[in-house]
Amino acid sequence: MAFEMKKLNDVCRLTNGRAYKKPEMLSEGKYPLLRVGNFFSNRAWYYSDLELNEDKYCDNGDLLYAWSASFGPRIWDGGKVIYHYHIWKIKINEELVDKGYLFHLLDWDTEQIKAEQGTGSTMIHVTKGSMENRYLPFPPIPEQKRIVTILDQAFADIEQARAKTEQNLKNARELFESYLQQVFSQRSEGWVETTLGNLSDINYGYTEKASFEANGPHFLRITDIQNNDVNWGKVPYCPISKADYAKHKLETGDIVFARTGATTGKSYLLSNPPEAVAASYLIRLRVKSDALLPEFVKFFFQTKGYWDVVNAGMTGSAQGGFNASKLAAMEITYPDCRDTQRVFVDKLSLVAQEIEQIISKYEKKLVVLDELKKSILQKAFSGELSKTLEVDTNKGAVA
Repeated sequence: MAFEMKKLNDVCRLTNGRAYKKPEMLSEGKYPLLRVGNFFSNRAWYYSDLELNEDKYCDNGDLLYAWSASFGPRIWDGGKVIYHYHIWKIKINEELVDKGYLFHLLDWDTEQIKAEQGTGSTMIHVTKGSMENRYLPFPPIPEQKRIVTILDQAFADIEQARAKTEQNLKNARELFESYLQQVFSQRSEGWVETTLGNLSDINYGYTEKASFEANGPHFLRITDIQNNDVNWGKVPYCPISKADYAKHKLETGDIVFARTGATTGKSYLLSNPPEAVAASYLIRLRVKSDALLPEFVKFFFQTKGYWDVVNAGMTGSAQGGFNASKLAAMEITYPDCRDTQRVFVDKLSLVAQEIEQIISKYEKKLVVLDELKKSILQKAFSGELSKTLEVDTNKGAVA
């Protein structure tokens, strides 16, 4: 069926919320203040006691659209709130459009807007005028309702599958964390407790500008460590004197530790690196004692106890940070026999490998579910939503 293309403004009206000055945003008050930050999550709400025109409030069942940075539609279900300027409330013409259809249509169109603005755009937004003049497909109301019925069922099945998959992911991660806890909480005979500083040399990385010309050794940055791996072919270089290189050179068994930013505490054990130094936002830990295996420290850096200490020790700016002195003062318990350490390392490596395979499987399934939703939406709004999909959906085809 060919769908008629209409301007969005032909079937609905967009109303901006209100912009707020800081003194108007209260820690408590009569009305919650719905901002874009709250639109997709439930974090840090502000409130207001202002009494405004009715069109500046929204309530359960209202169709809203966040249009700046994080954006897209939502049918509101959080009770009566005042909504911010960066959100539109959408008043529909019920003779021309079904609310459920428009919600799904705008959800689909959000991906089209992202594609149009480019994957490199970090602050995507659309203007009210451009949105109102956007041409979108609108079949007759009966067909809109048929599409909504199919989509609602299909997406309910997808969300059920997503919830199960996310729970399976959580269970897999918790299983590994539980095994780590069993190992590193031991205080039996033959186990020693000391600080990392007593067993390691701990130094800050080298300060220099990164260069993509091969003018020195590789210059390893926090962002070069992805999924517990480094693609050295993409790591930049830096100029450095022979003396500084000798001081900062990375070797097999070194562990680099992110000391600032959102990834504070993230670590990586090096194995056969090329000529390289760590950048200044990394700390290099080099085990200097034969009493401790670097691989054992690697797994210690994944324990809950380790992360509790890191998170408690964050200092400084909003980005947080954890310095070399705090890392040196961190306590670690380990078997005094290296052979015993090796047994634990081998067991943990095997468990980690098996868990990673499970996690990878479930993460791929989440990607497939996302792609399935996009595919169904594309078919819905190009007139290709077949009876076959309707039948399959009604049978619960999404497992």
